[in-house]
Amino acid sequence: RVAMLESENRQLKAPDGSKRSAWLRPTIAAILITVGVILAPVSVIGAWARLELVDTDRFVATLGPLAQDPAVQAMVASEVTAAITTQVDVHGMVGDVADGIRGLGLPPRTEAALGLLEGPAALGIEAMIGDVVSGVVASPRFAGVWTQTLQVAHAEAIAVIQDQPGSALDLAADGTLSLRLGVVVDAVRAEMLDRGVAFAAVIPEIDRELPIVQADSLVQVRAGYQVLTMVGFWLPWAALALIAGGVIVASRRLRALAGAAVGLFAAFGILLLGIAIGRALFLGEVSPSILPADASGAMFDQLTASIRATAVSGMIIAGLLALGSWAAGASRSARAVRAASARVFNRLRAGVRPRAQVSTHSANPLD
Repeated sequence: RVAMLESENRQLKAPDGSKRSAWLRPTIAAILITVGVILAPVSVIGAWARLELVDTDRFVATLGPLAQDPAVQAMVASEVTAAITTQVDVHGMVGDVADGIRGLGLPPRTEAALGLLEGPAALGIEAMIGDVVSGVVASPRFAGVWTQTLQVAHAEAIAVIQDQPGSALDLAADGTLSLRLGVVVDAVRAEMLDRGVAFAAVIPEIDRELPIVQADSLVQVRAGYQVLTMVGFWLPWAALALIAGGVIVASRRLRALAGAAVGLFAAFGILLLGIAIGRALFLGEVSPSILPADASGAMFDQLTASIRATAVSGMIIAGLLALGSWAAGASRSARAVRAASARVFNRLRAGVRPRAQVSTHSANPLD
């Protein structure tokens, strides 16, 4: 305390240049720490976006588990079934078969009964298609198809963003990104043929697109792709360097470190809150005709899982830093906590030492 008072007296008696440096260093430190704290959550989003755009394995690992999500399976099964039944006129085919049987000269009552069976037969075939599609989508085969499709989709998405010709993904002017269902239809056709359903052979090649996401910002992604890949790599290091520089420049480094930790804790908490708000807005913007609400929620949660995990980890680390900085500080409460901790530690050490001596004597009776 005496040394602190003498330091303050020297600062009061110092020339104007020293007084200027006394407020200049805290100001610079505060600016550096503030900018670094603001950039920290932005750098998390930038790094996530860069990894998802550049790393195909990371992209597949992020969206791959959606193949086991019941909501996504139901959505894909419904779309595939609709695609097949739209392309194949089941009722017309059943009617042609019935007309052929009528041409054999059946009795009137049999011919009338045959007419009554046309509708149930067509409905039965459609139900069978739906059951087979649901079984394929729920099977491990679909998980492999889904992974393969994601790998192809990621490469084609990069091609779309980079405006490469010949891409199978279509980025419309309104921001709708669509994925072709042809791969899934091919798997369904192969499964039905394996089960001996010869009807599957008439299923044609289907070129139908399933909208994955709709957002106006997707159109702008194409223009900022190169900038994002560069910024996503350097921004986390820049934020860390700014915070570290602010702590080093500060006159009271422990206090500056505690302030930076509290700021990071609040920034990552705001990031989590923003993700929750963004989820609600996303579910409100996506039309149920494009994506069901449960499937949209599953996709959003899976996409943002790594951001949420990083934000939670950042809050934990920041909280520990703030607590450690406070405990190492010179405040009265911190000194009291350190003194109490020292007393508890000394008591525990004093209680362990006699036991250790007794065990040593018992193990060496000659001593």
